[in-house]
Amino acid sequence: MEKRSFSFKIILLGLITGLVNGLFGSGGGTVIVPGMFFFLGVEEHKAHATAISIILPLTIVSMFIYFRHGIIVWDVTFKVALGGILGGYIGARLLNRIPSHLLRKGFAIFMILAALRMVF
Repeated sequence: MEKRSFSFKIILLGLITGLVNGLFGSGGGTVIVPGMFFFLGVEEHKAHATAISIILPLTIVSMFIYFRHGIIVWDVTFKVALGGILGGYIGARLLNRIPSHLLRKGFAIFMILAALRMVF
C-alpha cells in the first residue's frame, strides 16, 4: 500500500508541475525541486538535476501548443537560448561543488526574489 501512495504522490507532483509549467511558461522547477525534496525525500542535488530531466518534456509539450497559437517570439527565443545553453552548462558543472545547505538557501532566495519581482 505504501508503494501505491508513493506513486500517487509522484503522479500528483508531476501533474502540478506540468500545470504550472504550461500555465506560466516556466516555474515548474519551483514546484518540482521542493516537491521531490520535501515530499519524496530525494536528495537536494539529485532533485535539482532530476528537475531538468522532468522539465524538458513538459517544456516541449508547452512549446508545441504555444507554437500552434503563434505566440512565440523566435528572434528573442534563439538569442536567450544561446545564453541559456552556456548558463545551463556552467550551472550543471557547479551543482556538485555547492553544499546542500547553501544550494537550498540559494534556491529559496532566488524564489523569494522572483516572487517579489512578480508582485512589485
